[in-house]
Amino acid sequence: MSVHQDLHQHYVQACQNVGQPENPFIALVLQEADKNDKIGTKGITLKIAGNNHLVPVRRVTDDDLQVLASVLRSTVFVTGLDLRCNVLTDAGAKNMATFLQENSTLRYLNLMFNDIGTSGAELIARALHRNETLVYLRMTGNKIGNKGGMFFASMLQINSTLEKLDLGDTDMGIQCLIAIATALTWNKSVKAINLNRPLLYSQEEETTVHVALMLKNNSSLVELHLGKHEMKNFGVERLCEALYENSSLRYLDLSCNKITCDGVKFLGELLKRNQTLEILDLNANRIEDDGAFYLSEALTLYNRTLQALSVVSNNVSGKGLVALSDAMKTNMELSYIYIWGNKFDEATCVAFSELIQMGRLKPNCTDVEPYEVDGHVHLAELSHGLQKHYYWTPSCGEVPNKDANASLAIAAVSEY
Repeated sequence: MSVHQDLHQHYVQACQNVGQPENPFIALVLQEADKNDKIGTKGITLKIAGNNHLVPVRRVTDDDLQVLASVLRSTVFVTGLDLRCNVLTDAGAKNMATFLQENSTLRYLNLMFNDIGTSGAELIARALHRNETLVYLRMTGNKIGNKGGMFFASMLQINSTLEKLDLGDTDMGIQCLIAIATALTWNKSVKAINLNRPLLYSQEEETTVHVALMLKNNSSLVELHLGKHEMKNFGVERLCEALYENSSLRYLDLSCNKITCDGVKFLGELLKRNQTLEILDLNANRIEDDGAFYLSEALTLYNRTLQALSVVSNNVSGKGLVALSDAMKTNMELSYIYIWGNKFDEATCVAFSELIQMGRLKPNCTDVEPYEVDGHVHLAELSHGLQKHYYWTPSCGEVPNKDANASLAIAAVSEY
């Protein structure tokens, strides 16, 4: 087909051919794509997200996707497809699997928060056995379960193209997490993986142990998300032991676990020697002041690699927060720090206000903003964070300020 084809006209014709009514939202997106003057240069991403609040949305169904796939099958300039928050089921996954086997230009596919189950996961995973184009796949929020996760684990043993895989919130279990960790031990292409919120019915932390074993051998993984893993201090110790031998991981997400100051002590020792970790997310644990002291000591005296730290909602009081602010005065590499949800006192407010006023901490690199009332400094919350645009992105264009989403600004996977 010609590069400058009329996508909207092809869609209208395809709907008429199969007797399928047009989806007005898909029609609108295709019309906008036809007007895009960058089509012939770098390719475009069609954003057909069901959570778009700027225009009327009729969510994409399995039948809609079947027609759309027939239109896009041989296009060469559509390199991304965002179908998040629609009503696609396993039948839609079957159409998408067929599309992935026939299309040779799609690099990004976002299917997060649809209704795809185990059989749909199997079809998509099997399609990726042969697909050599797709680089980034998001399955977030589809309840594929443990069995569905096993199909992706098998795929990782075969596929050598996929670089980013998001399986967060998909109800995976112990067996498939262990299988994925085992596959990643030998996989050389995956740079980022999200394994957040599995369904674990054990307190033995077997999955963390297997992930740690994987990290000892894997030299390609850059970004790892292990949020909501019921991880405790034992698991953190195993990860730290592994990361002494790992020189590739730049982004470690341990948010929403059960890590206390004793676990952070291991992280502090790791930071004293680790020369690659750039982002550490400890959001929603319980590190308290002692944990903050361990981190601040490592960052003040030893580490000059970490660029972003989140200690949001960790029961840290003023002493610990001031220690972290003091670390920033010495450590010029640490540029992003997120502290909301802790116990602010006046010393905390003054310390972070001074960092911002002197220009050491940029306003878009933290989640607090100082203001003054009756001569006293207070901190207000800003909607910044390590994963600000994880669940949503602005519908009206590109993210204007990636600093507010440090995981993208610091460790863009494609850079590695």
